[in-house]
Amino acid sequence: MTIPTLATPRLTLRPIRNEDVSAYLEIWSDPEFTRYIGGGSSPTPDGIWHAMASNIGCWALTGIGPWSVIENATGDLVGRAGLWDEPGWPGVEAVWFLGRPWWGRGYATETATAAITWVFDTRPDLREVVSTIVPANVPSIRVAQRLGMRLARTEFLHGSDHHVFAISRGDWMRLHGSAR
Repeated sequence: MTIPTLATPRLTLRPIRNEDVSAYLEIWSDPEFTRYIGGGSSPTPDGIWHAMASNIGCWALTGIGPWSVIENATGDLVGRAGLWDEPGWPGVEAVWFLGRPWWGRGYATETATAAITWVFDTRPDLREVVSTIVPANVPSIRVAQRLGMRLARTEFLHGSDHHVFAISRGDWMRLHGSAR
């Protein structure tokens, strides 16, 4: 299996690598960063490594998954973004987890646009992409809305209510076109 690399004007979405552990550990150690995504305990290098392996496993099991996000200007790893497809999940999900120093730069929208365009281009049978967001996470809700996603429903996931935002293939193509 080959995980592709995607490029945007400011970012590179590349496969997760073993040497990413320390950058991920720094990002996931910020309690403000993890507030809406299940933080609460101090991450360890071992725990981060296992989470990274899970993300790579998503690629192996489903053909899609998250990438490490690299800022082109600095070469810094700024977070993880891409796609998630878990059994029983509301659908193929666009995800974005960017470290707090890089918030407010439009990187979440940029990475999600690249990932969603890629998945619609490579999976012609995929009808929609979703994003599940805790209702209190207003910044992520704004990202979903900028992407053209609409609130479809609320579901109880991983112990709490999540808004499920969705965008259909047709709506995506009308708003964003294709990368091809």
